[in-house]
Amino acid sequence: MTLQGQIDNLPPLRDVIETYGLAAKRSLGQNFLLDLNLTLKIAKSAGPLKGYTVVEIGPGPGGLTRALLAAGADRVIAVERDSRCIPALNDISGYYPGRLEIIEADAMHYDVQPLLNSLPTRIIANLPYNIGTELLTNWLTSSVWPPFFSSMTLMFQREVAERIVAKPENRKGYGRLGVLCGWRTEAKILFNVPPSAFTPPPTIMSSIVQLVPKLEPQQCNVNVLEKVTAAAFGQRRKMLRQSLKPLGDVAKLLDITNLDGTKRAEELPVEAFVTLANALKLL
Repeated sequence: MTLQGQIDNLPPLRDVIETYGLAAKRSLGQNFLLDLNLTLKIAKSAGPLKGYTVVEIGPGPGGLTRALLAAGADRVIAVERDSRCIPALNDISGYYPGRLEIIEADAMHYDVQPLLNSLPTRIIANLPYNIGTELLTNWLTSSVWPPFFSSMTLMFQREVAERIVAKPENRKGYGRLGVLCGWRTEAKILFNVPPSAFTPPPTIMSSIVQLVPKLEPQQCNVNVLEKVTAAAFGQRRKMLRQSLKPLGDVAKLLDITNLDGTKRAEELPVEAFVTLANALKLL
């Protein structure tokens, strides 16, 4: 097993944090992973990295960044909003010359695609908890599909991870996010990360989720699909003949799709929501 700090000859992360005064900020959703064994496990779980460009969001002091480079990524583009972290990331860039590009920007408002080269791209990140779901939704609702990435390996709160991979039989967690992820990707939870792995430790378990894009998902307008799922799950305990009323002529919609109006949203597979969205355009 690689000892903490020995995947490279850079200082241990605790020393880096102390040197640069990088106390995690709750306002930025920061929880730093200091165990380089764990960051290397995350990097390797994404699949081969040699020959890939990796996009990392929220690298912080660079624990996962170092692991991605040590695991062989040809190039890492690290997007970091917190200016305090830039000097620590610059140290990593100096150790891996020409392989780390640091972008000081808010990932919610920054398009990384113009920076990509001809190499295939993976997104691998310990996403800030306060923007993780929104970032994922933005990537999945792109008007261009297949997307610019070949896979995403991301950390979320366990509850969010379960919603991402949820199926109709898991009625508690199945909802709009599960439909969106199930429509355009194959998603699975790889492993859990306990609170004790972080500084400061969060109050909940975290999970690593991998999402691989479907090259040819069912044809559907993403905006219409989101409209349908918003109506259906907005009143999830009601039958479809009630919950879908905001969409217009429910009787005709159910007739076109041949769906049972007494069903509830949580009972419908992803394919049924796509069918509803396509039928809605015919009304």
